[in-house]
Amino acid sequence: MYLIGLTGGIASGKSTVARRLYEHGAVHIDADQLARKVVEPGTPALAAIVEAFGADVLRRDGSLDRAKLGEHVFGDAEALAKLNAIVHPAVRELSSRLIAKAEREDPEAVVVYDVPLLVEASVDHPFDLIVVTNAPRRTQVERLVEERGLDPIQAEARVDAQVDNTARLAVADVVIDTDGSLAHTMSQTDALWRRIVDEGRARA
Repeated sequence: MYLIGLTGGIASGKSTVARRLYEHGAVHIDADQLARKVVEPGTPALAAIVEAFGADVLRRDGSLDRAKLGEHVFGDAEALAKLNAIVHPAVRELSSRLIAKAEREDPEAVVVYDVPLLVEASVDHPFDLIVVTNAPRRTQVERLVEERGLDPIQAEARVDAQVDNTARLAVADVVIDTDGSLAHTMSQTDALWRRIVDEGRARA
């Protein structure tokens, strides 16, 4: 198995790169999806969140009300740390199981673990390669405004709330520059795939 950690700031082209690698045949595991899955009704993580923040974070159907939970943790570093201490280990455990499953099903699988908070959450899977998608702040803000309909002030706040890009670039084995055209991003991703295939052959 060849395990890639894929990370990058909001609106930095991470989904585009993940989709391209998936098209080439990689197994794609999305940490955001896992973070939603581990707090579904009936999960230990959801029970722990209710215990920590109160029953008002639940909707009537028993599912997590993200907006309500957001009110509890927004701007409160201690509350956010408490929430992360519940969610991150649950995501870690589930991602480990899914990575192991992919390897069992195909020992030569290329697995892309798409994890926005790789740096912030100190994700420490035994990655063969860490890939960071990188775009300047102004490009990230423009994309949030144009593609996701945020107003510019909201967009800037979302970008600035994340870890500074230098922290991500410091852990990168490969940086994909997504500031140019889509074709430019795709060609870099295709080159990355060729490198992975070559390294896989060399290890076999």
